[in-house]
Amino acid sequence: MPTYPGTSRGSAWLRRFGYILLYFLLSLVALLQILPLVWLLLFSLKNNQEVFDMAPFSLPATPRWENYVKVWTEGNISLYFFNSVWITVVSVVITVLFASLVTFAITRMRWKGRSLVLGLFMVGLMIPVHSTLIPLFSLFLKLHLTDHPLSVILSYIAFNMPITIMILLGFYYALPREVEEAAVMDGCSVHRIFFRIVLPMTSSVISTTAIINMIYNWNEFIFVNTFISTDSYKTLTVGVQNFIGQYTTDWGAIGATLMISIMPILIAFLILSNRIVEGIAAGSVKG
Repeated sequence: MPTYPGTSRGSAWLRRFGYILLYFLLSLVALLQILPLVWLLLFSLKNNQEVFDMAPFSLPATPRWENYVKVWTEGNISLYFFNSVWITVVSVVITVLFASLVTFAITRMRWKGRSLVLGLFMVGLMIPVHSTLIPLFSLFLKLHLTDHPLSVILSYIAFNMPITIMILLGFYYALPREVEEAAVMDGCSVHRIFFRIVLPMTSSVISTTAIINMIYNWNEFIFVNTFISTDSYKTLTVGVQNFIGQYTTDWGAIGATLMISIMPILIAFLILSNRIVEGIAAGSVKG
């Protein structure tokens, strides 16, 4: 096939132009994603008059950092923040551990009914959260678990197990069995194989499932608002209602509370972002 002068130069120019266009579009998308965070930060530094009289992205005349001090000290946000942290951590750890055990049993052990058990877990993906509120409230009422953080933790675990197992399945199927077979030949028990070999090998996908569970648990509102009525057990998502009154609403305080609530998620995502991508990429390839 004949070649013409300038063809390679032209294709290189087109390739470079394509990269420039791609990076421009990605930068535009990134900017659009950051704009709500910038708006929320500016919103949290204004008073009620500035919120309604000024443009959304305009700078306040005097940044009101006292809004953050007010919500942390007077609004009981420090207690709600602590509740969100420990409830989220406990729920995520138990969910990921139980889901890993279930996935290990389904993919590495041969026993009757494993396909049925996997199907039952996958059915959980199709159950709407709102349809379970009344049955769960009735169940927790009989077990004397209403207005107790255990009711929220159990609900988080139950609803996050299906999606966690589904993400883990692809990764577990891709794991080589030779390492486990060698461990069995050396006399290693099933429990040691799981905790000493399989669990460390799945650290990347565990990071992926952990951050997904964390985002859901941290931002969840319905279960906490339904099952918890005591202030000492409320989380950030429900505690923000303290600044909404019958006649007046402190919008700056609400913005400060929302800004505080999203910071842990952003920090965790920035720290674990590489592991999340690794886990998704590895779990998507079988063989």
